[in-house]
Amino acid sequence: AGGFTGLALFPNTNPPIDDKSSLQFIINATQSLLVDFYPIGAISKNIEGKEITEMMDMAHNGAVAFSDGIKSVQLSGLLLRALQYAKSINGLIIHHPDDSSLSNENQIHEGIVSTSLGLKGSPSIAEVLTLERDVLLSQYAETQILLHNLSSGQSIDRLKQLDSDNIFASVSYLNLCKSDEALSGFDVQYKVNPPLRSEVDQQALVKATRKGVIQIINANHVPLEEEQKKKEFVYAELGAIGLQTCFAALRTFAPKLDTDTLVNCLAINPRKILGLEKIEFTAGHSANLTIFDLDEQWTFDRNNNHSKSKNSPFFGQEFDAKVVGIINGRKSHFNNY
Repeated sequence: AGGFTGLALFPNTNPPIDDKSSLQFIINATQSLLVDFYPIGAISKNIEGKEITEMMDMAHNGAVAFSDGIKSVQLSGLLLRALQYAKSINGLIIHHPDDSSLSNENQIHEGIVSTSLGLKGSPSIAEVLTLERDVLLSQYAETQILLHNLSSGQSIDRLKQLDSDNIFASVSYLNLCKSDEALSGFDVQYKVNPPLRSEVDQQALVKATRKGVIQIINANHVPLEEEQKKKEFVYAELGAIGLQTCFAALRTFAPKLDTDTLVNCLAINPRKILGLEKIEFTAGHSANLTIFDLDEQWTFDRNNNHSKSKNSPFFGQEFDAKVVGIINGRKSHFNNY
């Protein structure tokens, strides 16, 4: 429904994708679906950040990259070993920089809004310090790393100082579309990880994406049960569904990002950085297309929500663009709303 013909699946499943058997299960379970799934193997066993997985075994059996998802690896030695393993198999490490001892569980960005709400905030330095470590480790290991879900303008400032073909960056679409002002009414649906930061951070991320400092935009899709969100703000879980609303929200709330930039960051760059086959729009090649209308307005609500989960901040929101459907090989799907 959201226009994606392929998805890279993080290992934060139950059970996690941390060995050959769990990887093969995902591949077998998804191989006949309309959307192509590309599993990412875990860096650490059970995604606990303590012991490294059999990365080589997973790489030889279909893992397209390695990550602990939105959980940051706190042990520098573990991350360095993962980077060194990745280099030996020409693999990619995807890592979300976040110092958990500083981030206060990422309840909300530390700033004016958090102060006005009386909540402990997550300072940008929790991301920036870990990003600096990750860059140094990547340079030491002489291998590539994708810094995942950056949220801070300070992180962008650091990236702009680098001159490296081995360091890539991604951002959640929500951090391009909204700032922490969206949380001023304690709206738990905007309680996500990484947290929405200030408008200054938001605009820095938009500019970095437009200029190519950030190469990938992702949907940061985290489906949750309603009970996990229907709690007081401090107890509500982090996350929001994003696959259906990603493209439409970007067109509506981040108009400085033109269509070419969105196509590059949502489709072309992710495939290139993950080392996946390039999609050719020529005779003789299998069709892999997303069809969208840049002028059609529509409203997202619970009736046209295709997810089993309801944790979206955009119910009742009118969007300025719409995904019409997808074609993937001999299979297709067209939205009827």
